[in-house]
Amino acid sequence: MDSPPRTPYRPDPAGGCPHDHNARLLARGSVTEVLLPGEVEGAAVLGHEALREFLAHPDVAKGAEHFTALREGRVAAGWPLLTFATVPGMTTADGDDHRRLRSLVGKAFTARRVERLRPWIVQLTDRLLGDLEAAARDGGGVADLRRHFALPLPMGVIGELLGVDPEYRDRLHHLSNQVVATDIGPEQVVAANRELLAVLTEVAAARAETPGDDLTSALIAARDEDGDRLGEQELVGTLILMIIAGHETTLNLITNAVRALCGHREQLTAVLRGEADWSDVVEETLRWDAPVSYFPFRYPVRDLTLDGTVIPRGTPVLAGYSAAGRDPAAHGPDADRFDITRVRRPGAARHLSLGHGAHYCLGAPLARMEATIALERLFTRFPHLDLAVPEADLSRHASFVGNSVRALPVRPGAARP
Repeated sequence: MDSPPRTPYRPDPAGGCPHDHNARLLARGSVTEVLLPGEVEGAAVLGHEALREFLAHPDVAKGAEHFTALREGRVAAGWPLLTFATVPGMTTADGDDHRRLRSLVGKAFTARRVERLRPWIVQLTDRLLGDLEAAARDGGGVADLRRHFALPLPMGVIGELLGVDPEYRDRLHHLSNQVVATDIGPEQVVAANRELLAVLTEVAAARAETPGDDLTSALIAARDEDGDRLGEQELVGTLILMIIAGHETTLNLITNAVRALCGHREQLTAVLRGEADWSDVVEETLRWDAPVSYFPFRYPVRDLTLDGTVIPRGTPVLAGYSAAGRDPAAHGPDADRFDITRVRRPGAARHLSLGHGAHYCLGAPLARMEATIALERLFTRFPHLDLAVPEADLSRHASFVGNSVRALPVRPGAARP
């Protein structure tokens, strides 16, 4: 990269809170060199404007054939980030292939279809709130909100969309956690990916034998009608993508929003009084504490100069969503402050936490709906809900990809009649 030479940033494989590191990196510039696990040289785009440009740049690709170190055999088989680079599907496709896959999957996420899910999501949310209340009653007033509410809600929704039977869902969550983890060894990586592939192949076989009104059945039908439209590997790769992206992001979003509101009670009070919208909470959480911190990978197809820094062709680049969300150049000198009124300020910059450009998150409307319903019904039912331990004592997610905590013990308090 361009001068002056400086020590590359090493993202912590054990995860941790990214924001202090991000602030120091942003002070150095919008783009930084990184050393990924296994001493793989890469880069991260941190600044809001630089990231916005990068995500939509015509000279940036997603296909692993552009990953120089991988192509040259310098990436080990058990590399913890390998799935992000190589899983067949929308996130590793470009051009016509990407458009073909996106059009097939996109049929499940039209505005009309998403809106039709609303009554069912409300019903599921209310049932899970009952489970949370029961868990707190059994736990001396304390329950893990992540386990009993924030996880089963999006996993239930994506499971319903994909036609994944309930008995698979806990296992799929565990395996997807392994896939996004950056602190596990090569043997665990290989085993988790092998088992995830096997489980979803089994799910696809079940839907092929007994089709239903779900996305998996629709994708299988598209494959069977025209063998060139969706290959077997693309089908399973798409399911992997949908399982991981379809619940991990929303799980972290709900968890982070609850943490933010518990730490800013005056803003929670304002929303409960109707002085702000729950959608404002969702958007500010997406900006202030993005559910994905550093998302792998994109590759310049030729040397790319971004905000004065050259990223060499074939470099694996992380999209630094958590850093861009608190970039003072875009969000002002108080960018590190949680403020649900920010989104309505004239000229306020829109966050990039759900992507930008051709690969913008297809499930964004569904994630927003799930989170809005979850937060509104959670705090309406339990207006005095609060953390059961100090924020500083919460154990962080073991990944620099996902950004949240492993558990969220809360005291729901008395339910509103």
